[in-house]
Amino acid sequence: MKILQFGGTGQVATAVQAAAREGIEVVALSRADCDLEDLAAIREAIQSTHCDLVLNTAAFTHVDPAESRPDEAFAVNATAPGVMAEACATRDLPFVHLSTDAVFDGLTDRAYVETDEARPLNVYGRSKLAGERAALAHSRAVVLRVSWVFSRYGRNYVSFMLRLAREREVLRVVADQFGTPTDGEALAAFLVATAPRWAAASSGDPTFGLFHFANAGETSRFDFAKAAIDRDPLTRARLEPTTQAVFTEPAPRPPRSPLDTAKLREVFGFEPEPWRSAVERTADRLVTTGAIG
Repeated sequence: MKILQFGGTGQVATAVQAAAREGIEVVALSRADCDLEDLAAIREAIQSTHCDLVLNTAAFTHVDPAESRPDEAFAVNATAPGVMAEACATRDLPFVHLSTDAVFDGLTDRAYVETDEARPLNVYGRSKLAGERAALAHSRAVVLRVSWVFSRYGRNYVSFMLRLAREREVLRVVADQFGTPTDGEALAAFLVATAPRWAAASSGDPTFGLFHFANAGETSRFDFAKAAIDRDPLTRARLEPTTQAVFTEPAPRPPRSPLDTAKLREVFGFEPEPWRSAVERTADRLVTTGAIG
């Protein structure tokens, strides 16, 4: 089968290409191949490509810049997925779209389930929520909410913290923000493995709809960073906990946004790995290869 993927160079996009196995071809379109603000180009890519499934891993992910560039954030995160979904519906193709925990306000004492009300705090979250709704207008659409994604590919929290810990004497990390890290490589493997099932499923199948995808357990930003940094023998920094209030950021963040993955397990039989072991494995690989940045 063939997957048409919007997004060619991001960490999840790269991980999907690396996970593609025999019998599954991924045609990945970068921004240079298809500008997500060019709606006609999106339609043409879907209409002209012989494929069995369309996957959107592309997004405007710059949370703080989104506050001053809302038009761009909504164009990429909301309008573009809506057009993708419409074009997929025209060809009766399944459409898989990635969203975020940032659709929640973080005012909870438990992990969020898919039926909880979404109340985003910032432009990025609002644009992603609009994208979810646009995507799910197609009856053969899947939206996977993910959070705190890390992998061996691209710049992400794990690689960034490893680099900072080598450069600084003291590294202050927020300890009052909580969530569930997501192994981008596990996500990519799931997407590739499940693609044939989505391609074969009809409208109304339980594999379509909204799901949460994240590793098992929740943690703070501080402990997330510490789990990675502790794997690097060249770390020089002393890690110190701090609060979100210390950092002046344009976009507010949800203080608690862990994702409950029970629905994912029920429908797909997928059992998420504990976050710590996944982070440690990724950190080990980054340290061994020197791909810290």
